[in-house]
Amino acid sequence: MVRRLVKFAGKAMGKAKSVLFADPRLLYKEERHLVNQPFFFVGNNGKGILLVHGWTSTPYEVRRLGKYLNENGYTVLGIQLAGHGSVPKDLEGIKWQDWILDIENGYAELKKTCEKVYVGGTSIGANLAMEFAKKEKNIAGLILMATPYRLRYEEIVVSFAKTLKMFKKYHKKYYPPTFGVSTTITRLISYQSYPISSSLETFSLIKDSRKNLELITQPILIMQSTHDHIVQKNSLENIYKKVGSEIKKKKYIEKAYHTFISDIKNEHVFRDILEFLEVN
Repeated sequence: MVRRLVKFAGKAMGKAKSVLFADPRLLYKEERHLVNQPFFFVGNNGKGILLVHGWTSTPYEVRRLGKYLNENGYTVLGIQLAGHGSVPKDLEGIKWQDWILDIENGYAELKKTCEKVYVGGTSIGANLAMEFAKKEKNIAGLILMATPYRLRYEEIVVSFAKTLKMFKKYHKKYYPPTFGVSTTITRLISYQSYPISSSLETFSLIKDSRKNLELITQPILIMQSTHDHIVQKNSLENIYKKVGSEIKKKKYIEKAYHTFISDIKNEHVFRDILEFLEVN
């Protein structure tokens, strides 16, 4: 009995360590200097895809997906949103409309060489993709991952942030004890604190992006994890029901958390995305 307890405690400590202390070995050694850099992979099938990372993160969050799609013929551009990839202070004063401009520029760059261009985003990057798609009707298709139609406990979270802003400028990020790869990789590539003013900007984006979803008419793939600790559970269903797209597909990712796209255990997600692109 004692031996089993000791063995259990040892395993638990090992898991806790994997969450509490980010391990740089989770990043490919040859790519550690690329963590805060945009990327551009040239393909050969005449199709391009613009990938948009989440708030406080970097393009590395979607880099593995980008490599996979490029290996299958696609030209892939992973943009870096304004205020990201440097220091949290750089997010101060950035409006979500500035991030839309980043997407517009990236899309225009891909259109120079690609006949068809898709847009994919994760988390807030997906909200930005939705906003862009309402106006840019020539997008070949949308891939939305971990998209907050609403945040969990949104009213409480927003009220708390507004109150907190009166007392301090920055707040430290919270990570739930997921005991998984996705969290530790996220810790390595993301800001660990953020301007509270910037969080309020994301709340504004989320609120605007859920309006007029019928204006989105492009083929769309919506993906959400079953254990997302940030996104309200019915976010996927709300988006799926309200978009104006005739071609739409939804997919739940089992045993995964918010940042499932950067979890090395979820490569089947890449295959689902490729399958969607190939038929649209």
